[in-house]
Amino acid sequence: MKSLLACNLWLYKVFPFLRWWPMVNKETARSDLMSGLTGALIVLPQGVAFATIAGMPPEYGLYAAMVPAVIGALFGSSWHLVSGPTTAISIAVFASVSPYAHAGTPEFISLVLTLTFLVGLFELLMGLAKLGALVNFISHTVVIGFTAGAAILIASSQIKHFFGIHIERGTAFYETIHQLFLQFNDINIYVTIVGALTLISGILVKKFVPKFPYMIAAMIIGSIAALIINQFAGGIDATHIVTVGALPSGLPPLSHPDLSIHSIQQVFFPALVVTMLALTEAVSISRAISVRSEQRIDGNQEFIGQGLSNMFGSFFSGYASSGSFNRSGVNYASGARTPLAAVFASFFLLLILLLVAPLAAYLPTAAMAGILFLVSWGLIDFHHMSSIMKTSRSETAILWVTLIGTLINLEKGIFFGIILSLITYLYRTSRPSITAFVPDTEEGSYHFIPADNMPECPQLKIARVNGSIFFGAVNHVQQHLQHFDEENPQAKHVLILSSGINFVDIAGAEMLTQEAKRRKKMGGGLYFYRVKEKVYQLFNKGHYIDDIGKENIFEAKMHPISNIYPKLDSEVCRTCKVRIFNACKVALPNGEALQ
Repeated sequence: MKSLLACNLWLYKVFPFLRWWPMVNKETARSDLMSGLTGALIVLPQGVAFATIAGMPPEYGLYAAMVPAVIGALFGSSWHLVSGPTTAISIAVFASVSPYAHAGTPEFISLVLTLTFLVGLFELLMGLAKLGALVNFISHTVVIGFTAGAAILIASSQIKHFFGIHIERGTAFYETIHQLFLQFNDINIYVTIVGALTLISGILVKKFVPKFPYMIAAMIIGSIAALIINQFAGGIDATHIVTVGALPSGLPPLSHPDLSIHSIQQVFFPALVVTMLALTEAVSISRAISVRSEQRIDGNQEFIGQGLSNMFGSFFSGYASSGSFNRSGVNYASGARTPLAAVFASFFLLLILLLVAPLAAYLPTAAMAGILFLVSWGLIDFHHMSSIMKTSRSETAILWVTLIGTLINLEKGIFFGIILSLITYLYRTSRPSITAFVPDTEEGSYHFIPADNMPECPQLKIARVNGSIFFGAVNHVQQHLQHFDEENPQAKHVLILSSGINFVDIAGAEMLTQEAKRRKKMGGGLYFYRVKEKVYQLFNKGHYIDDIGKENIFEAKMHPISNIYPKLDSEVCRTCKVRIFNACKVALPNGEALQ
C-alpha cells in the first residue's frame, strides 16, 4: 500500500496534469472550449504587438503563445495561468539581445532562441532545487496591489485603441493619461462608438445572459458595428477603424537555439535577469488568480512548468514567455475550469492561423480594447482592498506602494511591495511583546495569568515573551529586561515564560547568557519556564546552558516559583505586603515561619 502511494506521488510530481485530469468531464470541457476560443481571439493582436516590441517578426509572437502555453498548462501548478509573450519580457528580450544583433535579422532571432532556452533551463533548475518557497515572500496584500496595478496598466494600454488616438507603444501610464487629455479633441468618434458598443454589450450579456460567453458576444457585436459604421460613413478611409489585419498562416516552424560557447556567453547574464523577471510575473499572476479561484499554488512546480515551456518553446520558434496577465485574466474571467482551456486556446490559435487568418482583418482593435477594459475591471478586487484599508495602516501602505509602483514600472512594482512587506514583517518580529504575568492563586496550579495592574512580587519579575529572539529582536528584548531594573531595583530575579518563544538564534542566546551573568552578579537570576525543545537544544549544543544554569530552566509540569522562592531576600519578604505566592504566605525564603 505504501509503495503504491509513493508511486502515485512520484507520478504526480513528474506528470502534474494527472492531479486535475480526473476533474475533466463534459461540463468542464465545454467551459474550457469556450474559454480557449476566447483566449485564442484575445492573443491574436497581442502576440503580433509583443513580437514587434521584442524585435522579432510578428508571427513569432503567435508561435510563443502556442507550444509554451501547452507545456506550461500540463506541467505547471496553476489551473488558470496561461503562458505566452508579455510586454515586460518582450522589452527585456529586445534590450538583452539588441546590443549583439539588429532586430529581426537571422542572427537576432538565433540569439533570442538561445536566450529563451537558457531562461527555461534556469527556471527548471530553480524548480528542481525547490526554490519555489520564494513564492511565500509574496504576501496576499502585495498580490492584490499588483493585480490592481496590472489591471489598470492593461486598461491604459488600450486607451489609444478605444479612442482612436495616437500614443507611442510602451508609453508610461501617467503619460498615457496625459496624452488622453492633450488629444481629447482628436478622439475618433467612430472608433470610440465601436469600443463603447463592445463594452456595453459585454456588460449586458454578462448580466442578463450569464451562460453565454460574453467576450465572444461582445467581439461579434463590435465587429458588426464596425462593418455597419464603415458602410454608412464612407469606409475605412473615412472612419479610420483599425482592425487586427490578416495574419500569416502555417505551423510554427521547428528551430534550434545556438548553444555555441560564444552565443551562450553573450546572453548568459541577460538570461538570468529575464529568468527572475519571468518567474516573478508567472508566480505573481498565478497567486493573484488563485486568490479568486481559491486554488493552492505549488511554487516549485510552477518554476518547473515555466522552465519546460521555455525550453520546448525555443525549439518551436517561440521566444521567452511567462505567465500572461491578459490571457490568464481572460482565461479565468471567461469560465475556464482546468488547464485544458490553455491547451484548447493553443489549438484554436493554430486553427485560426491555418484556416481563418484572413478573417482577423475584420476584428477591430477598438473591440479588443473594450473587452480588455471588462477584464481589467474584473481583476481589481475592490472588496479586499476596502477590507485592508479599514483594518491595517501598514498593510494599506504595502497595498498602495505595490499598486502605484506597478503603474510606474510593472516588474519593479511587485519588488517594491515585497521589500516593504518584508521590512514591515521584520519590524514586527523584531519587537516581540513582553507582558507582565503573576501566578494563578489556585492551589496546585501550574498556570500564570496576565498581571493587568494586579500586585507583583517586588523581587521576582515574571514576564511572558511572545515572539522569536533573533538578531533583530535582541536589542528590544534586552532593553525590556534592563527596564525591569529601572522600574524596581529590587527585582533582581526574572522568570521568563517561554512557551511563546519559537526560535532563538546565536545572537539571542548570547544576549540571554549575558543577562543571566549580569543578574547573578546582582545577587539574582534569570529563569525560564516551558522552554521549547529546539530552543533548549540550542542552549545545550552552544554550551549557553552552562552560564544560564540547567537548574534555572523549568519544564512544563514543574513549579518554578517553589524553586525560585528560597533564593529571594528574606529581609525584603519580611516587610512585604503583597505576598502573591502561596509559599510566601506560609514562611520566609529562609524557612522561618511567619508570625
